Amino acid sequence: MRSGAPGAANGRPESRNGSKILLKRITTADLRIGMFIDEFCGSWMDHPFWRAHFVVKTEHELALIRASEVREVWIDADKGLDVPGGSAPATDRATTETQINDRLHSAAQNPPPRAAARADLQGEFARATRIFRNSRGVVSNLFGEARMGKVSSIETAHKVVEDIAESVHRHPQALIGLARLKTADDYTFMHSMAASALMVALARALGLDADAVREAGMAGLLHDVGKAQIPLAVLNKPDTLDEAEWQLMRSHPERGQAMLQETPDVSAGVLDAVLHHHEKIDGSGYPHRLPAEKISRLARMTAICDVYDAVTSDRAYKPGWEPTVAVRKMAEWSGHFDETLFQCFVRTVGIYPLGSLVRLKSQRLAVVVDHDPANLLQPVVKVFFSLKSKMHIEPIVVNLDKTQGDRIVGCEDPATHGFRHIPELWLPPGAAA
Repeated sequence: MRSGAPGAANGRPESRNGSKILLKRITTADLRIGMFIDEFCGSWMDHPFWRAHFVVKTEHELALIRASEVREVWIDADKGLDVPGGSAPATDRATTETQINDRLHSAAQNPPPRAAARADLQGEFARATRIFRNSRGVVSNLFGEARMGKVSSIETAHKVVEDIAESVHRHPQALIGLARLKTADDYTFMHSMAASALMVALARALGLDADAVREAGMAGLLHDVGKAQIPLAVLNKPDTLDEAEWQLMRSHPERGQAMLQETPDVSAGVLDAVLHHHEKIDGSGYPHRLPAEKISRLARMTAICDVYDAVTSDRAYKPGWEPTVAVRKMAEWSGHFDETLFQCFVRTVGIYPLGSLVRLKSQRLAVVVDHDPANLLQPVVKVFFSLKSKMHIEPIVVNLDKTQGDRIVGCEDPATHGFRHIPELWLPPGAAA
């Protein structure tokens, strides 16, 4: 597993084997041989290590980390060296959690620029399922062409984006929610569809016009087309990438742009997003380490949507993070994302995204089944488990915005409780991509 998926309510356990975990967030410049890395402050796409929780043992490992796009890591001083005296002050978990809560609550307190159309979610699931099934051949063919070095199926790709945009307009959560159910085998297709849907939803939340919304959807669909030319043995390698493999992986934005430059009907904005969706606001991204002012809005949007879907997806070498954990982790990474766009993105997917497992003040567990962008802290949930009796109860849908006395007090990892049926609680029968 390239980067850990925390399971505690705040993304971090309080103790391990009864002892306090001495977790500290430090810069990679302060990292030393002998320190135990508990977590990278960035997605698995930012570094070549497809594992977490290890002691830095060699100068080579240290150089790889410092040469990556990761600028901060969490170290566990119980398992390795501590920060030496005289170093820059480390940030503790409590301070970080306060910062994350402030950032997310700030997003929740700002109403969306315009209300989204809200068709019946259950009905939209059925339509979204058909869109996925009808689009699979088109997107698979597009990536098949890319493996051969040339993309020509753009006209049919435009139709896919139109279908995605129409579904997101009716209800943004249906298609985005379905896309989370991807398997490792269909990751390429589903990631492209999910990124397109997220881009459309974000563009609409920003109040962009119809042409800009469609361009955003196309950027999401095509952003990773360059990965078609990366060997599967590298894409799915369940171990640390060597330097040559890491550089090959990082070449996919340039490969994608080079292919699409030869393709009619691909806008300059889409080409730029394909090339620069791994750039970061602090200038640490690739391929060009652009400063913030030189990163286009479309590329900034693509960076957010790409990372969110990637880290919430199961891969052959790692399980995905729960969506609530992903939102919190992304809020933790300073310097990665455009702050205004990120806050709008949070309003789009929710602080508690569809399918999130949450713990209520009433000592019950529930899964989020819908949310109102105007009140992200009080979504609609389906209550199904009592923590007091440790038993399943008759499921009941509760709108927390209209319920007195109950609220969300934390997030849970389904694996911690052995739950394997969570999607069944928020998906209608037959709805699957």
